[in-house]
Amino acid sequence: QVQLVESGGGLVQAGGSLRLACAASGSIFSSNAMGWYRQAPGKQRELVATITSGGSTNYRDFVKGRFTISRDNAKSTMYLQMNSLKPEDTAVYYCYAASQGYPPYIYWGQGTQVTVSS
Repeated sequence: QVQLVESGGGLVQAGGSLRLACAASGSIFSSNAMGWYRQAPGKQRELVATITSGGSTNYRDFVKGRFTISRDNAKSTMYLQMNSLKPEDTAVYYCYAASQGYPPYIYWGQGTQVTVSS
């Protein structure tokens, strides 16, 4: 059974930083592509950043230069370092992991709230 558990969300002032963590258990992590989505109130869930099993990363333009995605395979944990936070970054952040094979099955975490005050 695969489980993803996020942590690290909270309330921060604009310009501040937070680091989210996504701990994985079960038979998934080192060989799986992973990433972060977010969903703001009244909006659709949107992709934030991805990281492959080999460590290659991609970011949406609205977080480039401010957010950094990383993974520690030894700890089965993925991170999202968020700097220079803006009020528009306020959302529930979800981590995901894609199974191998095609089509991949997507595992989701429960989400963690990030609130940025102005």
